[in-house]
Amino acid sequence: PKVGDRCYDEKMYDAAKLLYNNVSNFGRLASTLVHLGEYQAAVDGARKANSTRTWKEVCFACVDGKEFRLAQMCGLHIVVHADELEELINYYQDRAYFEELITMLEAALGLERAHMGMFTELAILYSKFKPQKMREHLELFWSRVNIPKVLRAAEQAHLWAELVFLYDKYEEFDNAIITMMNHPTDAWKEGQFKDIITKVANVELYYKATQFYLEFKPLLLNDLLIVLSPRLDHSRAVNFFSKDAMQYASESKDTELAEELLGWFLMEDKKECFAACLFTCYDLLRPDVVLETAWKHNIMDFSMPYFIQVMREYLSKVAVETTTNEVPAPVLLKAEG
Repeated sequence: PKVGDRCYDEKMYDAAKLLYNNVSNFGRLASTLVHLGEYQAAVDGARKANSTRTWKEVCFACVDGKEFRLAQMCGLHIVVHADELEELINYYQDRAYFEELITMLEAALGLERAHMGMFTELAILYSKFKPQKMREHLELFWSRVNIPKVLRAAEQAHLWAELVFLYDKYEEFDNAIITMMNHPTDAWKEGQFKDIITKVANVELYYKATQFYLEFKPLLLNDLLIVLSPRLDHSRAVNFFSKDAMQYASESKDTELAEELLGWFLMEDKKECFAACLFTCYDLLRPDVVLETAWKHNIMDFSMPYFIQVMREYLSKVAVETTTNEVPAPVLLKAEG
């Protein structure tokens, strides 16, 4: 072997090949064959040597020589070692051989020694380079990936539907709902939303979901409320919708609608909502109608801030008009004199 090593060190590869072959030193033989560009024979030598170090050396040489089929044959013996996976992936990625790397990992998933790292890294590669394959991969193998790592990759790649899928599997239901509401075009699915909303920890999300449906899917709001009704604080829910009704009345610019809403709040004995509505619909309401309604229902206390504001505005207008009317008088007198 020493003579073979000396030949190898002095780049006399043909001589080294003969010597290593004679002593069945397959590891050194594989290294020598790589230098001679005899890649197929190098892979055969690596198979006989069967050491991770030799597989790596031959694999990387095949990648450099763009012999990707042979590189993959070697790579399949490397990827099954979790601690070797990162170096192999980096070797391909640093040279921008993403397609070849993905093909190799896809082939490796069927191996008996396939491990979590392989499923995880392939998911991350899909998120960057083949997003259309990500969903199917997750549906098949979500239980075999490192979910937090793949979550980060899906978020960076803006794969919102896949992100929701992973949050659901990871039982991060609040984040799943928030993602669907933030990215409805890509991520919202009616059945999935109604299923997950019942599992959230933060009850505030019930009310945010209701608001989201009012804006995004108003025709489906009733279906959502059927699911949520056992969980909602009903007085808060009514207040929530009261607030929305006030906003709607205010934006409608319809005095009759605003005054009808005031009447409804009184029928339901929602004095606080009545008071809030006076300000939300302030510009639409007729003070004489409000005064009469408040007096009839004995809720002047709730109306007083509104009347103070009306009076203040009225007096300001009167003061401005008075001042405006007084200004020309001395000028006229001066002109006459």
